[in-house]
Amino acid sequence: MAIEIRGMAPLLQVYDIGVSLRFYCDILGFSLVSPKEWSGEYLDWALLQWNGVELMLNTIYEREFRPPQPDPARSANHDDTCLFFSCPDVDGAYQHLLSKGMQLKPPKDTPYGMRQLYLHDPDGYNLCFQWPTATA
Repeated sequence: MAIEIRGMAPLLQVYDIGVSLRFYCDILGFSLVSPKEWSGEYLDWALLQWNGVELMLNTIYEREFRPPQPDPARSANHDDTCLFFSCPDVDGAYQHLLSKGMQLKPPKDTPYGMRQLYLHDPDGYNLCFQWPTATA
């Protein structure tokens, strides 16, 4: 018998979970599932959800060991991790993100039949919103 899988929830290690929560919830549209509410106090971990997609955030450092600034080398290494989101309206996502003040390159069509919009989260993780083009 094969293993039954019903979903996946990637875990991202983040420097400042408050900054990440504001990005993923206020800009992208995720909802905070656990804890159920957040009033700005310190958190070590959070579960987010958006249309059945789950994402977990975890602080890189315990509060008492967190350096005053993120390590730029660590953030640069996050670029090799990419989360791909199935997004039927890539151009609408682009306009939404622009309206939230993000500086982005416009979406592009790939030779393999996908319309894609790439951006980075506050910790340098690569995100791609994509959908097959009409010619795919």
